[in-house]
Amino acid sequence: MKLKINFFAVLMLLFLHADAQKVTYKCIDKFLPLTQDLKQEWGIPISIILGVSILESGSGTSLNARQLNNFFGVTGRNSLKHRRTAYKQYATPKESFEHFCKLMSTKKFYAKLKNDMDYHTWLAAMNKANYAGAKGVWITRIKSIIQKQRLYLYDK
Repeated sequence: MKLKINFFAVLMLLFLHADAQKVTYKCIDKFLPLTQDLKQEWGIPISIILGVSILESGSGTSLNARQLNNFFGVTGRNSLKHRRTAYKQYATPKESFEHFCKLMSTKKFYAKLKNDMDYHTWLAAMNKANYAGAKGVWITRIKSIIQKQRLYLYDK
């Protein structure tokens, strides 16, 4: 009996993981054309833009992504009446992605890294500049997403 329960638990986890992968693939497909344009305009690797957005927005499924079009965890003003949050609201997802790139362009490391497509270098610089609060965990998670989804292939 216990073996059957464990088997079904493992099976259920596999289905949930497969479903999560579909959501991530869908998010990548949806935003890839936009990130390709942003790479050209801002010189930021697609792997960085997509990797950070996937983590910070739960592949576009988080409340902030759905209600605020906020895909990067940026704080600021919003007009939500039914939920108090410190996260910035954007009119469209595109506006959120563009704002992320604009924010990156204000960082000290940007001029040196612009058009450098090595995501490791970007992550190290972002981490050093305190982009995220959970530094060690954040960089590990972003790297994992970039590698698992092979986002680095889009940077070439």
